[in-house]
Amino acid sequence: MSILRVNNLRVSLRADGRMVEIVRGVSFEVKPGGFHGLVGESGCGKSVTAMSLTRLPPTDGADCSGEVLFKGRNVLGLRGSELRSVRGHGCISYIFQDPMSALNPVLRIGVQMREALPAGLSKTAAHQRLLELLALVDLTGGDKILKSYPCELSGGMAQRICIAMAMAAEPALLVADEPTTALDVVAQKRVMDLLEDICKKTGVAVLLITHNLGLVAGYAESVSVMYAGLIVEQGDVKDVLSHPAHPYTSGLMAAVPGLDGGGVETLATIPGRVPPATAWGAGCTFAPRCSLVMDKCRQTIPELKTVVGTHCAACFAVEK
Repeated sequence: MSILRVNNLRVSLRADGRMVEIVRGVSFEVKPGGFHGLVGESGCGKSVTAMSLTRLPPTDGADCSGEVLFKGRNVLGLRGSELRSVRGHGCISYIFQDPMSALNPVLRIGVQMREALPAGLSKTAAHQRLLELLALVDLTGGDKILKSYPCELSGGMAQRICIAMAMAAEPALLVADEPTTALDVVAQKRVMDLLEDICKKTGVAVLLITHNLGLVAGYAESVSVMYAGLIVEQGDVKDVLSHPAHPYTSGLMAAVPGLDGGGVETLATIPGRVPPATAWGAGCTFAPRCSLVMDKCRQTIPELKTVVGTHCAACFAVEK
């Protein structure tokens, strides 16, 4: 059984005086204790999808339909205290992409971390729990860190604090929204190794939202590739990244720097950029950037078709 199953999720936000569909029938699942990657360029709807899982802003005022089944319970049907109950303790926690924006610059780390703890703990018990959380994310000198302000920490340390705060609620699902974007390569690996280790130790499942295919290849078991509010390819990571069936996935793979050749190489690029949601037309949104485009691509959105096993892709070229 999946810890999270998203079925035909649609999210519409107000833009230019009208409701615009940002997420268009997205479906995927995250298994208990597993890593699922949600990949795509900026502007594809990944973060809106993540926020809609617990109706966090801006999706709290959005029109949402479909199903977000967390432990079999449809979150989209919850309101008030019932909805708040799935945010945090034993349920869903978030790690956001910029730790320096996620942390309050004028409050000490200890004060901010205490806010993430369950209510009712004594001062002594709360302090001990904070030290345990810092140890969980491999931060030493706990008392000194708790007295520090965010500006006194490195980017990697600040991101570990955010992970510790997310884990304070002992969640069943951790949504990591671009958790390594602001970090250098060394810090990225340390943070991802830490997430993987926590996943193994605690059994928490992780939804990893990123544009970095290297992270997905190294840590996720399954992946969904998102473009312009749609899932265009998904399946087992090994199958999808070894044999990409959608031109967009192939383009993302080709743009990953390699180590072959030993010298300076010219990176492949995907021409153009993701259009704004207000400009998404009736046909395949990737058509203007696609080298395999056909006439029907501009008229109809292709549906996900099975390539092999769990590997699916939404492209008319797959049907040939």
